[in-house]
Amino acid sequence: MTATDSNPPAATVALFISDLHLQTAHPRTTQAFLDFLQVQAKAVQQLYLLGDLFEYWAGDDDLETPYNHEIAEAIRQVSNGGVQVFWVAGNRDFLVGDSFAQAAALTILPDPSVITVAGRRLTVAHGDAQCTDDLAYMAFRQQVRQPQWQAQFLALPLEQRKTIIAGVRKESQQEQRHKSMEIMDVNAEAVNALFDATGTDTLIHGHTHRPARHQTSIEGGTRTRYVLPDWEYDVKTPRGGWIAIDTAGVIHRFGPDGQEIID
Repeated sequence: MTATDSNPPAATVALFISDLHLQTAHPRTTQAFLDFLQVQAKAVQQLYLLGDLFEYWAGDDDLETPYNHEIAEAIRQVSNGGVQVFWVAGNRDFLVGDSFAQAAALTILPDPSVITVAGRRLTVAHGDAQCTDDLAYMAFRQQVRQPQWQAQFLALPLEQRKTIIAGVRKESQQEQRHKSMEIMDVNAEAVNALFDATGTDTLIHGHTHRPARHQTSIEGGTRTRYVLPDWEYDVKTPRGGWIAIDTAGVIHRFGPDGQEIID
C-alpha cells in the first residue's frame, strides 16, 4: 500500500494477537509483548487477546506471582489509557477468571464471539474448538471446560495445580510428536459451521501456529479466515505478529518485525 499526502493511510482501530505463551523462561518474548503494548496497543481503540497469552494459567490466585502481576499491570496501563481490552480464553489459560480481568482491566468474551469493528462484523475465537479431528484433545477440552471440573481443580493448592499442569503439558508434547499437522489444524466443516452459526464472512483465530489468510468462495460471496501467529522471540528466527483493522474496515497482517505482510 502506498500513501500520499492527499491519501494518508487509514488509522488502526483494533489489534488482534494470540499464542504468546508468556513465561519467565522467554524474556525476549515478554519484552516484545511489553513493547507491543506501549507502542502499538496504546494507539488504538481496541485490543483483542485471543487466547494462550500465557504458557499456562493455574488460577487467579497465581496473580501474586511477580511475573503474572507485571503482565496484568502492563495490560491495565493500556486499558487505563482509553483502550478497550478484550480476552478470549485459550487452551492454556482457560482458567483466567474475574480476578485477573479486574486486575488487567479487561473484558472476557465467550469463545466464539461476534464483534463489529469499523463497521465490519466478524467472528473471533481461539481456534481450538474447531480442531475436531483431534478426538483426544476434544474429549479433554470438553472435560476441563466444565464448571464442576474447574471448581474442583481450583480448590486444590496452587502448587499442586502447577504440578498437574506440568504433567499434562509434558504428556501433550509427547502425544503431539505422533499427530499429523492436519489432525492438529482446524477442521473445514467445523469452520464452515462456525461461519453458518455466526452469519459472518470473516473469522480471526489463533491456536494452530500456522499464520495465514484463507479465502473460500461460496454462493453469494467469499469467506475469509485469518490465522494469527504464535510469538517466540527467544530463538534465532523470531516468530510473532498481529492483525490490525483500520478505520476503513480493511484487515492488515503484520510480522514479527512489525512490517506489514502483503498477500
